[in-house]
Amino acid sequence: MKLFHCGRCANLLYFENSCCTQCGADLGFAPDAMELLALEPAGDDTGVAITSGQRYRLCANYRDHSVCNWLIPLDDTHAFCVACRLNRTIPDLGIPKNHGLWLRLEKEKRRLVYSLLRIRLPFGPLEEQQGGLAFDFLSDQPARFDERNKVLTGHAHGVITLNIAEADPVERERMRSEMAEPYRTVLGHFRHESGHYFWDRLVAGSAWLAPVRDRFGDDTADYKQGLDRYYQYGPPVDWQNRYISAYATSHAWEDWAETWAHYLHMLDTLETAWQFGLRVNAHGGEHPDTASDPSFDPYQTDDFDALVRHWRPLTLALNSLNRSMGHEHAYPFVLAEPVVEKLRLVHQIVHAC
Repeated sequence: MKLFHCGRCANLLYFENSCCTQCGADLGFAPDAMELLALEPAGDDTGVAITSGQRYRLCANYRDHSVCNWLIPLDDTHAFCVACRLNRTIPDLGIPKNHGLWLRLEKEKRRLVYSLLRIRLPFGPLEEQQGGLAFDFLSDQPARFDERNKVLTGHAHGVITLNIAEADPVERERMRSEMAEPYRTVLGHFRHESGHYFWDRLVAGSAWLAPVRDRFGDDTADYKQGLDRYYQYGPPVDWQNRYISAYATSHAWEDWAETWAHYLHMLDTLETAWQFGLRVNAHGGEHPDTASDPSFDPYQTDDFDALVRHWRPLTLALNSLNRSMGHEHAYPFVLAEPVVEKLRLVHQIVHAC
């Protein structure tokens, strides 16, 4: 994730900021410029970017619900920003706790959308284009709850459904423990389900399908049987030699989605390290690290091997720092060579768009 600076006072800003903590300037993220802009109020929920003079309107979810900090160019007639117009269903705000849960969901969803914009992937609102994307944020209904009515997080026909309980850290920790998932986050869910969406958008019916099947396995195998087998017997004993996660062993589609999500993890984390000027070269090798190569942009580089070279020592540092604080590993993954080659294929497909 990029770092930003206030256009009025040059104070360091972060992606989620809506107000500069130093000078008090109103802020908004402009996806057309990919910048967090300081604004001079211009009336009628509009503002003028201090650095460029361009006028913007606040996203309706920024203005009305304070769950967004994105902007809309003044000549764009949409009420919602490019991230919020992907929403098909939002939580019932008549339930007090749902506003806080929705806020957490929106923060992580915008990180996903930021990454998709940085990679320049094709997507847009489902209601506006064939093959578009939509989000349903739903909750279980206790009054008539049984397993058949439980909201399942998943993707189907361009719609990503997320159970808003995932935004509750207590509930998510319970599910993480029950399902033996060492890494379970809201952002991870968004990235994983976007992998299913982009399978349909970039892989299915394309020239990439054959190489993806060769690397990830037979996607025509019975999906339900694969999941049932995984939940009954667990992953193969040697799964870490071939897969990024245990769940990836259940079916080729899940292997793809887990690998896709991991690729997005890598890009966003590497960009954050690059923006902070973090210097990591644990092996003392000859290759430049993220900070010493000012041209290294993880989102735009064609050099996949450079991504991996930067990634491995960074994850070692992350884990070592966490252990020094008495926490578990921040990065509980092993990048075996078959996994690296799967990530390489994802990289090739992304850069061919």
